[in-house]
Amino acid sequence: MSADASRTADVSSRRAAIVLALCLPCDALLYLLLPMQAQAFGVTLAQAGILLAANRIVRIFGYSYVMRFYARHGDRPTLMLAAGTAAVCGVGNALVSGFWWLLILRFGWGLCYGAMNLSTQVLATSEAGGAAHRAGRSRAYIAAGPMIALPLGALASLYFGPRLIFLLTVVSALVGLWVARGLPSAAHALSAPTGRRFKLPDGVAIWSFVEGVALDGLFIFGLSLQAQAMLGGNAVIIAGVLLALRYVSEMLLAPLGGRAAANFGALRMLVVFSTLSALALSAFGSHWLIAGAAAVLILRALQLPLVVTIIAQRNPNEGRVQAIAANAVWRDIGAGVGPLLAGVLLPVASAPWVYSLAGLAIVLSAVGCAWKK
Repeated sequence: MSADASRTADVSSRRAAIVLALCLPCDALLYLLLPMQAQAFGVTLAQAGILLAANRIVRIFGYSYVMRFYARHGDRPTLMLAAGTAAVCGVGNALVSGFWWLLILRFGWGLCYGAMNLSTQVLATSEAGGAAHRAGRSRAYIAAGPMIALPLGALASLYFGPRLIFLLTVVSALVGLWVARGLPSAAHALSAPTGRRFKLPDGVAIWSFVEGVALDGLFIFGLSLQAQAMLGGNAVIIAGVLLALRYVSEMLLAPLGGRAAANFGALRMLVVFSTLSALALSAFGSHWLIAGAAAVLILRALQLPLVVTIIAQRNPNEGRVQAIAANAVWRDIGAGVGPLLAGVLLPVASAPWVYSLAGLAIVLSAVGCAWKK
């Protein structure tokens, strides 16, 4: 690999990550404000839950179309279209009321996020050398957007209400559209179709599904419940800071996860971090709530660059784009299943048992991923 190729990969990966960072506040602020101010958006609390899940649902069924569009047209046109769609979603979140209109916007956001997320991962792994480092740095850039937007948006909503703040996300997304103009426009090769539309998940996809259930589903849902029950003060500010801390950990620690993968091996670190996550989840389910939650956030951030690095190592040629997209679908399925399981299990089962079993599942899936190389 030449130094010029590595430098080009670094620049393109960073630019794509900045585009996503500029567009992501539109979604992050909705997760913060919609559940607490559902009536201001003209929906019920139950409808708010459906709206927040809709972006993942549409990606489960639409990722194959996003992947083919991205592969055919390349990064620049795809991300310019995605950033423009994010700007439209910001306008809608600020001005449109009612479940069905907001549902259309959530579907649009889900597809454009899928395109931006795919681009960041493909560009980060476009050159094998330094892929883990680029993946870690990419996650740090992406996290910067919602990390800044969440506490500021929470504070602004106290003075201007939960809607008008989304007009600022329109400006941010339009800046992202301008940044996307500097991306490469070359198409991406796809492997030849196998004739099977649905493929069983491999070891990496199984781990991503389980991690989505446990950390993006059970943990986030449980954290919201515990924070609501235990923390006083202004709920919007507290929730905004808690969600921002998640992105702070990604920004600071994801590069360290990439460095650990490069130095010690991504598979080995996946098993190590998964084992530590299991211990942290067990603590989170007990009276060590704060320590367990902090440890989960730290370990989640460290794990972010690992999976895409493993996928790139196992799919070095044309199959890389499809493998990354397929893995993202399984992660979304897990993240959608997690809150449903939490809503059923946590009211009737012991929290330490629920989170300990979730941690055990993460460890077993990581060992299975490493076993089936």
